[in-house]
Amino acid sequence: MDQHDQISSSNASHWAGASAIDVVDDDVGAMISLQRLRSAVAEIFTALNETLRDERSKAAECLQREEAMLETVEQPATRAPAAASRGLAPWQTRRVLTYVDSNLETPIRNRELAEVARLSEYHFNVAFRRSVGHSPHEYIIRRRMERAQGLMLSTEKALSEIAAECGLADQSHFTRLFRRVVGESPAAWRRARANPRA
Repeated sequence: MDQHDQISSSNASHWAGASAIDVVDDDVGAMISLQRLRSAVAEIFTALNETLRDERSKAAECLQREEAMLETVEQPATRAPAAASRGLAPWQTRRVLTYVDSNLETPIRNRELAEVARLSEYHFNVAFRRSVGHSPHEYIIRRRMERAQGLMLSTEKALSEIAAECGLADQSHFTRLFRRVVGESPAAWRRARANPRA
Protein backbone atom coordinates (compact mmCIF):
# COMPACT_ATOMS: atom_id res chain seq x y z
CA MET A 1 0.00 0.00 0.00
CA ASP A 2 1.53 3.34 -1.03
CA GLN A 3 1.37 6.61 0.88
CA HIS A 4 -1.75 7.88 -0.95
CA ASP A 5 -3.64 4.66 -0.13
CA GLN A 6 -2.65 4.91 3.53
CA ILE A 7 -3.80 8.55 3.74
CA SER A 8 -7.12 7.81 2.03
CA SER A 9 -7.76 4.72 4.18
CA SER A 10 -6.99 6.53 7.41
CA ASN A 11 -9.23 9.47 6.40
CA ALA A 12 -12.08 7.12 5.50
CA SER A 13 -11.72 5.29 8.82
CA HIS A 14 -11.66 8.57 10.71
CA TRP A 15 -14.81 9.94 9.05
CA ALA A 16 -16.73 6.67 9.09
CA GLY A 17 -15.95 6.03 12.74
CA ALA A 18 -16.28 9.58 14.05
CA SER A 19 -18.72 10.00 16.91
CA ALA A 20 -21.66 12.37 17.01
CA ILE A 21 -20.59 13.95 20.31
CA ASP A 22 -20.64 17.43 18.80
CA VAL A 23 -24.36 17.17 18.00
CA VAL A 24 -26.69 19.09 20.29
CA ASP A 25 -28.43 16.64 22.66
CA ASP A 26 -31.99 17.45 21.63
CA ASP A 27 -31.37 17.44 17.88
CA VAL A 28 -31.56 13.73 17.04
CA GLY A 29 -32.79 14.47 13.52
CA ALA A 30 -29.56 16.33 12.77
CA MET A 31 -27.57 13.42 14.25
CA ILE A 32 -29.26 10.96 11.87
CA SER A 33 -28.44 13.21 8.90
CA LEU A 34 -24.88 13.61 10.17
CA GLN A 35 -24.41 9.83 10.34
CA ARG A 36 -25.66 9.48 6.77
CA LEU A 37 -23.38 12.31 5.64
CA ARG A 38 -20.38 10.64 7.30
CA SER A 39 -21.23 7.38 5.50
CA ALA A 40 -21.35 9.27 2.21
CA VAL A 41 -17.97 10.91 2.92
CA ALA A 42 -16.50 7.49 3.71
CA GLU A 43 -17.72 6.27 0.30
CA ILE A 44 -16.01 9.27 -1.35
CA PHE A 45 -12.72 8.42 0.35
CA THR A 46 -13.10 4.79 -0.71
CA ALA A 47 -13.73 5.92 -4.30
CA LEU A 48 -10.59 8.09 -4.21
CA ASN A 49 -8.64 5.19 -2.80
CA GLU A 50 -9.86 2.85 -5.58
CA THR A 51 -9.03 5.51 -8.20
CA LEU A 52 -5.47 5.79 -6.87
CA ARG A 53 -5.23 2.01 -7.29
CA ASP A 54 -6.59 2.41 -10.85
CA GLU A 55 -9.80 0.51 -9.94
CA ARG A 56 -12.12 2.91 -11.75
CA SER A 57 -15.17 0.61 -11.85
CA LYS A 58 -15.02 0.11 -8.07
CA ALA A 59 -14.59 3.87 -7.63
CA ALA A 60 -17.68 4.51 -9.78
CA GLU A 61 -19.72 2.08 -7.65
CA CYS A 62 -18.62 3.90 -4.47
CA LEU A 63 -19.58 7.26 -5.94
CA GLN A 64 -23.02 5.96 -6.94
CA ARG A 65 -23.60 4.71 -3.38
CA GLU A 66 -22.43 8.07 -2.03
CA GLU A 67 -24.82 9.91 -4.35
CA ALA A 68 -27.75 7.78 -3.13
CA MET A 69 -26.79 8.49 0.50
CA LEU A 70 -26.52 12.23 -0.09
CA GLU A 71 -30.02 12.24 -1.62
CA THR A 72 -31.35 10.98 1.71
CA VAL A 73 -29.33 13.61 3.63
CA GLU A 74 -30.86 16.42 1.56
CA GLN A 75 -34.31 15.47 2.85
CA PRO A 76 -34.46 16.83 6.42
CA ALA A 77 -34.78 14.11 9.02
CA THR A 78 -37.60 14.23 11.52
CA ARG A 79 -36.52 16.36 14.44
CA ALA A 80 -36.93 15.26 18.02
CA PRO A 81 -39.92 16.71 19.83
CA ALA A 82 -39.52 19.28 22.59
CA ALA A 83 -39.99 16.60 25.25
CA ALA A 84 -36.67 15.02 24.29
CA SER A 85 -35.90 14.41 27.96
CA ARG A 86 -38.34 11.49 27.77
CA GLY A 87 -36.78 10.15 24.59
CA LEU A 88 -33.53 8.28 24.19
CA ALA A 89 -30.33 9.83 25.48
CA PRO A 90 -27.86 10.79 22.72
CA TRP A 91 -25.58 7.83 23.55
CA GLN A 92 -28.57 5.47 23.34
CA THR A 93 -29.63 6.90 19.98
CA ARG A 94 -26.09 6.55 18.58
CA ARG A 95 -25.77 2.96 19.77
CA VAL A 96 -29.19 1.89 18.51
CA LEU A 97 -28.83 3.52 15.07
CA THR A 98 -25.35 2.05 14.66
CA TYR A 99 -26.68 -1.38 15.64
CA VAL A 100 -29.49 -1.11 13.09
CA ASP A 101 -27.14 -0.07 10.28
CA SER A 102 -24.73 -2.91 11.12
CA ASN A 103 -27.45 -5.57 11.10
CA LEU A 104 -29.81 -4.65 8.26
CA GLU A 105 -29.26 -7.99 6.53
CA THR A 106 -30.60 -9.96 9.53
CA PRO A 107 -33.88 -9.88 11.46
CA ILE A 108 -33.78 -7.09 14.08
CA ARG A 109 -36.11 -7.46 17.04
CA ASN A 110 -37.25 -4.67 19.34
CA ARG A 111 -36.01 -6.75 22.28
CA GLU A 112 -32.44 -6.58 20.89
CA LEU A 113 -32.63 -2.81 20.37
CA ALA A 114 -34.01 -2.35 23.90
CA GLU A 115 -31.02 -4.30 25.24
CA VAL A 116 -28.62 -2.09 23.27
CA ALA A 117 -30.29 0.98 24.80
CA ARG A 118 -30.43 -0.69 28.26
CA LEU A 119 -34.19 -0.14 28.59
CA SER A 120 -37.24 -2.33 28.92
CA GLU A 121 -38.85 -3.10 25.58
CA TYR A 122 -41.91 -0.95 26.35
CA HIS A 123 -39.88 2.10 27.46
CA PHE A 124 -37.53 1.70 24.52
CA ASN A 125 -40.38 1.73 21.98
CA VAL A 126 -41.87 4.90 23.45
CA ALA A 127 -38.49 6.66 23.79
CA PHE A 128 -37.39 5.69 20.27
CA ARG A 129 -40.55 7.09 18.70
CA ARG A 130 -40.19 10.33 20.68
CA SER A 131 -36.53 10.70 19.69
CA VAL A 132 -36.53 9.59 16.05
CA GLY A 133 -40.12 10.28 14.99
CA HIS A 134 -40.83 6.73 13.83
CA SER A 135 -41.38 3.41 15.54
CA PRO A 136 -38.31 1.13 15.52
CA HIS A 137 -40.00 -1.09 12.91
CA GLU A 138 -40.74 1.87 10.59
CA TYR A 139 -37.19 3.19 10.97
CA ILE A 140 -35.66 -0.22 10.15
CA ILE A 141 -37.83 -0.53 7.03
CA ARG A 142 -36.76 2.94 5.85
CA ARG A 143 -33.07 2.13 6.39
CA ARG A 144 -33.49 -1.16 4.50
CA MET A 145 -35.10 0.67 1.59
CA GLU A 146 -32.27 3.24 1.59
CA ARG A 147 -29.70 0.43 1.50
CA ALA A 148 -31.65 -1.25 -1.31
CA GLN A 149 -31.61 2.00 -3.29
CA GLY A 150 -27.84 2.23 -2.90
CA LEU A 151 -27.40 -1.38 -4.06
CA MET A 152 -29.72 -0.88 -7.03
CA LEU A 153 -27.70 2.15 -8.14
CA SER A 154 -24.26 0.66 -7.60
CA THR A 155 -24.66 -3.00 -8.59
CA GLU A 156 -26.28 -5.18 -11.23
CA LYS A 157 -27.59 -7.60 -8.59
CA ALA A 158 -31.01 -9.13 -9.07
CA LEU A 159 -33.79 -7.70 -6.92
CA SER A 160 -34.08 -11.04 -5.10
CA GLU A 161 -30.39 -10.77 -4.07
CA ILE A 162 -30.87 -7.18 -2.95
CA ALA A 163 -33.92 -8.23 -0.92
CA ALA A 164 -31.83 -10.87 0.86
CA GLU A 165 -28.98 -8.42 1.53
CA CYS A 166 -31.48 -6.02 3.10
CA GLY A 167 -32.90 -8.66 5.45
CA LEU A 168 -36.19 -9.17 3.62
CA ALA A 169 -37.95 -12.52 3.20
CA ASP A 170 -38.20 -12.48 -0.60
CA GLN A 171 -38.56 -10.24 -3.64
CA SER A 172 -42.34 -9.83 -3.30
CA HIS A 173 -41.94 -8.69 0.32
CA PHE A 174 -39.24 -6.26 -0.83
CA THR A 175 -41.46 -4.95 -3.64
CA ARG A 176 -44.43 -4.34 -1.29
CA LEU A 177 -42.30 -2.44 1.25
CA PHE A 178 -40.42 -0.47 -1.40
CA ARG A 179 -43.66 0.62 -3.08
CA ARG A 180 -45.08 1.67 0.30
CA VAL A 181 -42.00 3.72 1.28
CA VAL A 182 -40.81 5.08 -2.09
CA GLY A 183 -44.06 5.19 -4.06
CA GLU A 184 -43.08 2.97 -6.99
CA SER A 185 -41.82 -0.55 -7.60
CA PRO A 186 -38.08 -1.29 -7.24
CA ALA A 187 -37.85 -2.30 -10.91
CA ALA A 188 -39.45 0.97 -12.08
CA TRP A 189 -37.30 3.03 -9.69
CA ARG A 190 -34.14 1.33 -10.92
CA ARG A 191 -35.07 1.66 -14.61
CA ALA A 192 -35.74 5.39 -14.21
CA ARG A 193 -32.25 5.89 -12.79
CA ALA A 194 -30.25 3.53 -15.02
CA ASN A 195 -27.75 5.46 -17.16
CA PRO A 196 -29.58 8.80 -16.78
CA ARG A 197 -27.00 10.53 -18.98
CA ALA A 198 -27.08 7.88 -21.71
